[in-house]
Amino acid sequence: MEPSREVPFLDGLTMKEIASASAPDADVYTKFMMNHCCYDAIPTSSKLVIFDTTLQVKKAFFALVANGVRAAPLWDNKLQCFVGMLTITDFINILHRYWQSPLVEIYELEEHKIEDCREEFLKYSNHTLISITPDSSLFDAIYSLLKYKIHRLPVIDPESGNVLHILTHKRILKFLHIFGTMIPKPRYLQKRIEEVDIGTFKKIATVRETDTVYDALAIFVERRVSALPVVNEEGKVKALYSRFDVIVHRLVLVDKDDVVGGIVSLSDLLQALVLTPAEISRRAQTLTTEEKSGH
Repeated sequence: MEPSREVPFLDGLTMKEIASASAPDADVYTKFMMNHCCYDAIPTSSKLVIFDTTLQVKKAFFALVANGVRAAPLWDNKLQCFVGMLTITDFINILHRYWQSPLVEIYELEEHKIEDCREEFLKYSNHTLISITPDSSLFDAIYSLLKYKIHRLPVIDPESGNVLHILTHKRILKFLHIFGTMIPKPRYLQKRIEEVDIGTFKKIATVRETDTVYDALAIFVERRVSALPVVNEEGKVKALYSRFDVIVHRLVLVDKDDVVGGIVSLSDLLQALVLTPAEISRRAQTLTTEEKSGH
């Protein structure tokens, strides 16, 4: 076994020296992410599924479910490069658009290829691939995830062009949980959720028990949310319906009568722990995105 080593950390200090600091900083997690690169968060073993754009949409989504993954990079053999991601959100958009369309029967979609659907959706949204390099900081990765409102960020080797891993909110928070135990915890972590600026507490998107699946799909598309609390006639939470109903990454906050009061997501956690201390607000990210798109 190799002897333990002091790992150089912030400003030349070691983890032990920082842990012994008398006053924990509010931006300690921000600095932590700035001083670790994306490669650090890549697990030694993980599953990666890649689709060719000529694959049928039906087979692609069956493959996602069968492999227990929520997204896959798309490879364009003609261009010889990755051109985007296929996600559960794409599947929901496809179902929502064609379910009640008088022009296309739903069974016809079984023959559609990924490249056909991408051409159709490119008319309505930007499907350019957003990626990051393994040497980029985790702070940059978090900023990209939240700025572009995406849940998966491919880590691509600039030399080979290969996808090494797909970073997610969950993976980054797990990395912080495992390797951030030696750094001081900000005092605001002791506060109640209602005392800090985290989560969504206004205009919560919900779905009723009596609503149809199509109603839920419409809300997913129109409100751009990834999870819906299922409520009864009294507004009390009965379940949580997510885009990919296997692992739910949302905390629904209810009052003493079980009525929905708010929702805290993994995006909210990363925003509060990393970007907010760096004085990067959600509004600033939104404005930057709008300026870039020319709106």
